Amino acid sequence: MEAYIRGIGNISPQNSWDNADFPGETVLYDNNRLKCIEPDYKEFIKPIQMRRMSRTLKMGVAAAGKCLRDAKVEMPDAIIVGTGLGMMQDTEKFLTAIIDNDEKFLTPTSFIQSTHNTVGAHIAVMLKCNKYNLTYVHDSISFEEALLDSLIRIKEDHSEKILLAGIDELTDDYFTIANNVGFWKKDINGNTDLLNHNSSGSIAGEGASFFIVSGEEQPDNYARFAGVDIFYKPTSDDETENFIREFINSRGLELQDIDLVITGMNGDMVGDNVYKRMQKRLFDKTPTAYYKHLCGEYYTSSAFAAWLGVMILKTQRYPDDIFINDHKPSGPVNNILIYNQNNNTNHALTLLSAC
Repeated sequence: MEAYIRGIGNISPQNSWDNADFPGETVLYDNNRLKCIEPDYKEFIKPIQMRRMSRTLKMGVAAAGKCLRDAKVEMPDAIIVGTGLGMMQDTEKFLTAIIDNDEKFLTPTSFIQSTHNTVGAHIAVMLKCNKYNLTYVHDSISFEEALLDSLIRIKEDHSEKILLAGIDELTDDYFTIANNVGFWKKDINGNTDLLNHNSSGSIAGEGASFFIVSGEEQPDNYARFAGVDIFYKPTSDDETENFIREFINSRGLELQDIDLVITGMNGDMVGDNVYKRMQKRLFDKTPTAYYKHLCGEYYTSSAFAAWLGVMILKTQRYPDDIFINDHKPSGPVNNILIYNQNNNTNHALTLLSAC
């Protein structure tokens, strides 16, 4: 199963809104929280509508609009979204209102917009798209599940143009709660210092990454999703290694055909050791990179990694500060493997290939 990427819309803590600027200068942060650089929403959202929309909803609608415009698609055949936490800001507003108002005189807006499928549903309403619309909420593999569904649909009908997304937000309350239980590093000097601390935790992030994918080959496609697979709770490193080998071989490739590996290393010493062991076993001589110093840690950060990989394949350029070993691509980058895992439980592989 594979799909061509025709359009992109990405809002992140980096200057990713204008794809023409890639790779650009890395935006530096001096703390453990990375917030999205938001565009001018008036280009895609009417001011009267904007007043009732949460920050995440505005990011999703704008990134979707940018993506559709980039692909020159007016109406998608499906909208498939992955999210780990959904609409946290509206959820918090509604729960706070319950307490403050003693469960009385509650306005329905925050409740209506607190469901996980709000972004996909709102985009459909704005586009008057009465077609397939699904939101996947599966922890750290939410985007991969959405991608898998997209590839299945395109295998059935190559002409479908699917709006695929991964989106999560970072609210003040969620950041504080997660910080109190040790999710975020407290001793970090900045995002580019992420892998230099032998400690637990990471840095907080958020983002909204949208793609138009289709089975039709076009001369202006960015790249293609050449495969995705998910592996649950391996019992040993041997099992994980076999999973990675079998995935690559199932796509008609060998290990040496992978020109770049993008890992989900996030600074957490326990989780990063899983990547390091696999790198030593499989990719010791392969250029290996990471990306979470650019976008932070959040459930669908792999969507940002997909954007990064797609842009590298399209432009054959890359940020210099993403590499974690001494190897850099010596020739054209044609195949990129994105490898993410969470607590050695959910392992996900995504293969990106040049058109």
